[in-house]
Amino acid sequence: MIVRIWHGRVKTSNAQAYREFLNQRAIPDYQSVAGNISVHVLERQAEDVTHFITMTFWTDMDSIKGFAGNDPEVAKYYLEDKDFLLEFEPTVVHYEVVGHS
Repeated sequence: MIVRIWHGRVKTSNAQAYREFLNQRAIPDYQSVAGNISVHVLERQAEDVTHFITMTFWTDMDSIKGFAGNDPEVAKYYLEDKDFLLEFEPTVVHYEVVGHS
């Protein structure tokens, strides 16, 4: 199993709207791809900026490519992200899951 981790930042004043967008648009998109096991979104407020970390769990790298394209290290963005994100981090990180319960 592989976890794909993405980080983004929004103004705290936009955090609730971005959270709603993630739940209504992004999470269902992840879940629609064969090989997606689960999606977890973390949120942390740091004064006027709120950080989001999206961790998606996949059966294998081919499944991730089915979501992200041939270069799975490149971050995937939605048109709506331009309304929220303070910057567009170019890459994501992947980790092999070697233990879980």
